[in-house]
Amino acid sequence: MTSTERIASIGLASIYGLRMLGLFIILPIFALYASKLPGGDSHLLMGIALGAYGLTQAVLQIPAGWMSDRYGRKPIIYIGLLMFALGSFVAAFAGSIYWVIAGRAIQGAGAINAAVMALTADLTREEHRTKAMAMIGMTIGVTFSLSLVLSPLLNGMLGVPGIFALTGVLALLALVVVRFVIPNPAITHFHSDTEASGSKFAEVLKNRDLLRLDFGIFSLHAILMSVFMQVPFVLEKNGLAVSQHWKIYLPVMLAAFALMVPPIIIAESRGKMKQVFVGAVALAACGQLVLMLMQNSLWGLSAALLIFFTAFNVLEATLPSMISKVAPLAAKGTAMGVYSSVQFLGAFFGASVGGALMQFVGGNSVFVFAILLLLVWLAVASSMRPLALVRTKLYHLGQMSAAQGAQLQQTLSQLQGVREALVVVAEGMVCLKVEMQGFDEQAVERLVTPAANGSLGDD
Repeated sequence: MTSTERIASIGLASIYGLRMLGLFIILPIFALYASKLPGGDSHLLMGIALGAYGLTQAVLQIPAGWMSDRYGRKPIIYIGLLMFALGSFVAAFAGSIYWVIAGRAIQGAGAINAAVMALTADLTREEHRTKAMAMIGMTIGVTFSLSLVLSPLLNGMLGVPGIFALTGVLALLALVVVRFVIPNPAITHFHSDTEASGSKFAEVLKNRDLLRLDFGIFSLHAILMSVFMQVPFVLEKNGLAVSQHWKIYLPVMLAAFALMVPPIIIAESRGKMKQVFVGAVALAACGQLVLMLMQNSLWGLSAALLIFFTAFNVLEATLPSMISKVAPLAAKGTAMGVYSSVQFLGAFFGASVGGALMQFVGGNSVFVFAILLLLVWLAVASSMRPLALVRTKLYHLGQMSAAQGAQLQQTLSQLQGVREALVVVAEGMVCLKVEMQGFDEQAVERLVTPAANGSLGDD
């Protein structure tokens, strides 16, 4: 990477992480805080407040990406960050649960994720785009884990209103980063590998394998949000003050991170993706069962959370990789856009249903809901076809005519180890889905190099 690409990638990963921070930072403490607000005695309203962020984010992020194609990446990001800051301050000064709902909805309306991904693609060459996207993916995982640990500590120092205000201030500082640190792209154009295309929605929504994976991320985040409607109360009932909850989350998350690594290596390197994936769903169901049965013991709670978050981390890491393997090359950006929107929709659904169940049925019903949803997911995942051991390769393409591009695509698709080939002349890009073994990359380079600068990255 050039220094410009490194600065852009790190800066945009931090911006993306800030958005996810808005969703995750209050998870471990919000239910206890909201219960003391006027109107907070309604668990249903509490759940809507927690999940409102996800609803507006799900609805608006793809349209915001399209608007960034028309009006520019940075203007849309500026507007999104201002909306996020406004929502944070509204929630910070909220006098009732209703104003918190409004603040969270406004936070989510600053839906800049698609615009950030598009700007990342604008500012990085194809050979380094995978690295930039990997930085964003790592930022999400780190943000989630840090949020669970830091949230109780920050709550003791600032309180939940202070945390909301802090995220608002960080959003305003992010404006400065976007304006003065992130470079302006020389050319802004559509990227089929990172952006959603309206013409590809029908193809994506008819693909049963993609729908299974979309249902998976919907379920995973629905369960995550529903669990955090109940777990804070359970920890408090066991005598652990909210400021001490980090003592549970810190060792659990560190251990879960360590335990997730071997299954992911096995899945990716040995072609055992389906087996690891299905096993992780079953493990998550076991974690929820242990959580329900052992909730009167801090040790039992810790063990249950460790089981669940190990499975959660494996699933959160493997699902995007599976989407990339399953999605047609021409519809990859669209598939990822739908996937991301469904993820946030699941967060809203889980928080709202969890709140409704706590209010009208009882606390344990949240765990029963999670177990039943995981069992449905297990059945759906079990019917999934085994995934081919493939990866995506990107190559830069020089100027050529549409006819030359079509001829090159046909030639590439016939090479050994190439499962699918896509030549996008307008974007100057060649995208290949290739087998992990038996792929003749030198043959590809001999075809592509005369019209470009050589081989690029893979993912």
